[in-house]
Amino acid sequence: MGGQGDAQKRIRAGGPLLKGAALGSLAAAAILTGAAAPERQTPSGMPVPRYVSLKFDKVNARAGPGDDHKLLFVYRVRGLPLQVVAETSEWRRVCDPEGTLAWVHKRVTDGRRMTMNTTPSPVPLLKRPKDGFKAAAFLNPRALATLDRCDKGWCKVKADHAGGWVREGVLWGTTDTPQCH
Repeated sequence: MGGQGDAQKRIRAGGPLLKGAALGSLAAAAILTGAAAPERQTPSGMPVPRYVSLKFDKVNARAGPGDDHKLLFVYRVRGLPLQVVAETSEWRRVCDPEGTLAWVHKRVTDGRRMTMNTTPSPVPLLKRPKDGFKAAAFLNPRALATLDRCDKGWCKVKADHAGGWVREGVLWGTTDTPQCH
């Protein structure tokens, strides 16, 4: 057991929604802009960077691509969105919502797009993709939501049978800009 606690990192998600109708004056996160890097050939044939989510509620994060590499910590949130920034045929180097880089095995990832509210305040999910529309619900801090689609700078997300629109980049996992540097 010695030191095992040091090798574990717990990312906990908050409760998903606060239902409400009033759109408060919440500060939106800045939208990162910039040209996307040209795609390069990857072992999976998928673009890098791209988003995946965790299939399980216990996933080992390692210092390198292989079981023989040091265990850095253990992710403990099923559905946690991660951005793949590099890959081998069996392993994915990922960036998590806290900005940490680690390697996870491809079998523990899912192509389902998830997002996370990393702001300290609830984020309004608007009824329509336009500033000034009434909030259908609010996504709590640290809460996860399924990403339905993004279009023209807006993203539609769903959590707990409710959903709405947020500006691209407000929730972690809604912009293709590399998240870890």
